[in-house]
Amino acid sequence: MAGSIPLSPVPPVKTGRGTNRATTEAPWVKWLLIGLASLVLIWLLILPLAIVLMEALKQGWGVYIAALTEPDAMSALKLTLLVAAITVPLNTIFGVAAAWVITKFQFKGKGLMITLIDLPFSISPVVGGLIFVLVFGSNGWFGPWLSEHDIKIIFALPGIVIATLFITFPFVARELIPLMEDQGIREEEAAVTLGASGWRIFWSVTLPNIKWGLLYGIILCNARAMGEFGAVSVVSGHIRGETNTLPLHVEILYNEYQFSASFAVASLLLILALATLLLKSWLGHKAVSEK
Repeated sequence: MAGSIPLSPVPPVKTGRGTNRATTEAPWVKWLLIGLASLVLIWLLILPLAIVLMEALKQGWGVYIAALTEPDAMSALKLTLLVAAITVPLNTIFGVAAAWVITKFQFKGKGLMITLIDLPFSISPVVGGLIFVLVFGSNGWFGPWLSEHDIKIIFALPGIVIATLFITFPFVARELIPLMEDQGIREEEAAVTLGASGWRIFWSVTLPNIKWGLLYGIILCNARAMGEFGAVSVVSGHIRGETNTLPLHVEILYNEYQFSASFAVASLLLILALATLLLKSWLGHKAVSEK
């Protein structure tokens, strides 16, 4: 444009090794922040996890194995895995459907739907469990009807599954919604012009674009399902060997002063969490390598 003043490029700030950096602070500031962050991580994460493993093995491998293989612990492990096996697929279906509807269609109430999806993030898990006790308990809204038909939800597997579903259902949807919004709808529109059906578009166009985000959401959902305590504690009834998941079993053992056994079972949850973390990191690496 006539009369405009050309702008000269701003030279990048160089470090001592000739690379760009985002700030102009002295190097000691960077190392101070790194050191503080490392101390916090060691104090809040690494040290407690190391203590759990040390306490679990404090009395030897024999006590450790016995604590993990005794009947109540095995029942708690089976129930934990069963609840996760039920809730994760259901939440995956819901999350994909919710993300598809929110990102691909315009309709009234979209903001309300997003708010409702985020609701479990803002409600205490204990309150979430109490909600289902008020709805399905013996004195709840549907309690008399359930009793007449000999259907047991609270203090049984269905109540645990429902409470876990409530706590974990935002994870898959919340991973997919931003991803699908960023991708837009151009590829789907192109597939529509070529005559593809809705299912064909989803399987051939949408799913390949969201597969890593979907797997990441499934992993987070599974980790939360196996580690959920508050809501499950309210609806389970703490029936030993029947409705206790691994987190509840840890609490019972600790309250009974069986410290080595409680830390042994807690270490099992820790191993499952670490496996989840490694799988998440591997998926992140695969996703980056494919770009």
